[in-house]
Amino acid sequence: MASQYKPYPKYKDSGIDWIGEIPEGWEVHRIKSFVPYIKNGQWGDDSSGGNNDFIVLRVADFLEFNFNLNKELTIRNIKDTKLKLKEGDLVVEKSGGGEKQIVGRVVQLKNSSKEKKYTYSNFIGKLEISNRMNKTFLNYYFKAFYNNRVNINYIKQTTGIQNLDSASLIQREYFAYPTDKNYQKSIVSFLDKKIAELDELIEKDKTLIELLKEKRTALINHAVTKGLDPNANMKDSGVEWIGKIPEEWEVRRLKFVLDNKKNSIKTGPFGSQLTIDEMYDSEYKVYNQKNVIKKDEKLGENYVSSEKFKELIAFKTSPSDLLITTRGTIGKTLRLSEEAEIGILHPCLMKINTNKEMILDRYMELIIEDSGLVRIQLQLKSCATTIDVVYQDNLKEIKLFIPPINKQRTIIEYLDKETLKIDKTIHKIQKKINLLEEYKKSLIHHAVTGKVDVRGSGI
Repeated sequence: MASQYKPYPKYKDSGIDWIGEIPEGWEVHRIKSFVPYIKNGQWGDDSSGGNNDFIVLRVADFLEFNFNLNKELTIRNIKDTKLKLKEGDLVVEKSGGGEKQIVGRVVQLKNSSKEKKYTYSNFIGKLEISNRMNKTFLNYYFKAFYNNRVNINYIKQTTGIQNLDSASLIQREYFAYPTDKNYQKSIVSFLDKKIAELDELIEKDKTLIELLKEKRTALINHAVTKGLDPNANMKDSGVEWIGKIPEEWEVRRLKFVLDNKKNSIKTGPFGSQLTIDEMYDSEYKVYNQKNVIKKDEKLGENYVSSEKFKELIAFKTSPSDLLITTRGTIGKTLRLSEEAEIGILHPCLMKINTNKEMILDRYMELIIEDSGLVRIQLQLKSCATTIDVVYQDNLKEIKLFIPPINKQRTIIEYLDKETLKIDKTIHKIQKKINLLEEYKKSLIHHAVTGKVDVRGSGI
């Protein structure tokens, strides 16, 4: 960045730790100088007057630093006109975040429909901004502020959710800026152009990743339903949307390929059987969704006592168990290794063990997680386009298309090789996206804090 854009001629200390030096001529004031007050939103109907319908923007509608205006919720009879939002308004997130995402994002309303009316919920505050400040410049400044702070003393966190003690405390933060609004506008024009260019590149790369993921799924789906030999004799599968399968393959329901030992398929205990308060011991591990999604059996700090383990012995895990996520992010799998700790299932997991003479472990993983066959059948059973929960009884009825063991090995070897190529390409593109996102943050930071002079930089 330093080589591409020149610094200002002279600098001075800003007195703000995370900013450091600023150009000579810039001023430092509290944000309250330009944001005299923050108006909190509301939730529910105000029956005191009015008869217009408003779209309510919520924290859940925040998408990165923009509003997702596709999510709509109607609220009626709003009388307080101060709660209306219009193009260019800035609002702050007062509740949300999490362990790794700090609450307090400030976003700017863009692309709002002229025909629609907007308001906002009580977990959002609207920034009332002085005419002396360019709103979009302030929006970019808040992006830099958000990306550079590690912690601030007016954030409180309980049960994984962060809250601002008061959105108005943001007004106490110090702010460095050029006083000339035309000066502010020139920085905004530069950033608008450059960020739009970067966003276009990022969106193209994200689209490419989605296409590669679709290609990967189609490759696996074809291999586990048609095999690898295009000249193989085929027969009807008995499933209309599958069509024909190789003649030597078998069609079996999952319940008929399970191991004959007890609890060869088992869903985790009910939530009431295993509470958060009971998972702070140090004897027996509780495997949860994070283990499966991250493909890491060693993750996690939740353990139960030997007494609780004995009580929930039916949900015991063992090496070679195939764990499956059943809620939220569903259908992800993890095969426990021979070195895996003995533990129990979290309520959001299921385990299965299959007959190894009929179907190989790795082949089973490909079918459940990667092919889409299980998800499609579960969706058809639920008569819905999406599924929120995988139930044991439904999973047992899923049809599998099973080649001979030697053909399974050949398919596994082929798919592992081909999907590795796709995965490497996806990883490379994702790495590029991450670099572009970091460059965006750096560009905004350097421009709004005066580290580089971007006035007249090709705008």
